[in-house]
Amino acid sequence: MSTENEGTAVPPAPSAPPVPVDSPAASAQEAAAPYGSAPTPPAAPPAGAAQAPSPQPHSAGPYAYGSRQGSAPDAAWPPPPPAGPAHGAGGDGSGGWGASYQPPASPPRRGRGGLIAALLIAALVAGGLGGGLGYTLAKDGDDSGSTTVSASDTGGSVKRDDGTVAAVAAKALPSTVTIQAEGAGGEGGTGTGFVFDKQGHIVTNNHVVAEAVDGGRLTATFPDGKRYDAEVVGHAQGYDVAVIKLKNAPSDLKPLPLGDSDKVAVGDSTIAIGAPFGLSDTVTTGIISAKNRPVASSDGSAGSKASYMSALQTDASINPGNSGGPLLDARGNVIGINSAIQSASNGLGGTGQAGSIGLGFAIPINQAKYVAQQLIKTGKPVYAKIGASVSLEETAGGAQISDQGAGGSEAVEPGGPADDAGLKPGDVITKLDDRVIDSGPTLIGEIWTHQPGDEVTVTYERGGKQHTVELTLGSRVGDN
Repeated sequence: MSTENEGTAVPPAPSAPPVPVDSPAASAQEAAAPYGSAPTPPAAPPAGAAQAPSPQPHSAGPYAYGSRQGSAPDAAWPPPPPAGPAHGAGGDGSGGWGASYQPPASPPRRGRGGLIAALLIAALVAGGLGGGLGYTLAKDGDDSGSTTVSASDTGGSVKRDDGTVAAVAAKALPSTVTIQAEGAGGEGGTGTGFVFDKQGHIVTNNHVVAEAVDGGRLTATFPDGKRYDAEVVGHAQGYDVAVIKLKNAPSDLKPLPLGDSDKVAVGDSTIAIGAPFGLSDTVTTGIISAKNRPVASSDGSAGSKASYMSALQTDASINPGNSGGPLLDARGNVIGINSAIQSASNGLGGTGQAGSIGLGFAIPINQAKYVAQQLIKTGKPVYAKIGASVSLEETAGGAQISDQGAGGSEAVEPGGPADDAGLKPGDVITKLDDRVIDSGPTLIGEIWTHQPGDEVTVTYERGGKQHTVELTLGSRVGDN
């Protein structure tokens, strides 16, 4: 399934092992897009004015990053980017969200636009007068006809008990940040992140900070308005996870508690925090709609590489700018990183930047935690692999091992896990442990939920017969 990264359309998630070949035509599945990266911002707005994100391109297929062409993935990572879907930056600072109003030097024209503006202003003024007059009449008029009752405690303390959305938000918001990423050429976008440890490490999406990796600038702003410069510690394009570190981090940082995404159940309540379209510190709610959704996403740019996940699906409202933000359970524990969305504009007749239609996808925190720890430790991601190239074509029949790997290499790595297990080109992998595999992208996403050294059971078909074999996953360091 392709999706958009919080704003940009995303291609279908691969189900094959981590060594894809030429990507085949995109399947007609849902497309999701990542939430972090953003397009080049227009002229800088006035100082102090909040910036609004510019729209991102969307992928054409449901779960996939875009159309895939080719028959099989390359043995070398990463697989070719899908043609269309993109991660979508949260916000590129091109808008004027929250910017203060500045009156024109000369009187506005009397056109239709001016009339509408005048009507809006008049409505606001009338509302203010009405409120003032109403209060005066109630105070100075006779007391005989009033039956109004004043609330002693607006909202009521009951609604803010532990476990309520208000209580979870109050505790989690101080540990979330709005990230502004700016590339050396001035392009950039807005995303979200959350405090990972007391040393100042912030976890977010790779596509949120990608523009600032080489000579760019990063800032992280807390809800109380305190802003810190930051630097990229490590980023994993394939996982779409990144870790940045605050410079001169405060000593009172409170890391968000990490939950167990394996124990999440469909129907569990969810709370998402982010900066949709540049509106920082926004809280939305929903439920876990599904688990183990194969999702592929990219930013849609030329040369862009796809990211794959076996995602948590939620209907909590997620939009461009939410990327990298925490998806919380009802107790305030982080269960995922909001990363991509399915949008009606992703090849389904819509235009412009994607918006939430209740189909959001998050990287399970168990996987993200492992990746973040590796990035903090070595600065490089470590991927599990089976040592075989598979077709990225969305066939629903399984993940077929290609006849040839990328660049003319062998489809089955000599001496690799797949080779040792007896797998051969043409074999179609249909299950990994108890998880059904319907395509190459799905297989890749499932493999990456494991760690190198894990033992897995592979079910495959050869010559019309089904076979089962045990193999130990190998490892690959880095994205290239």
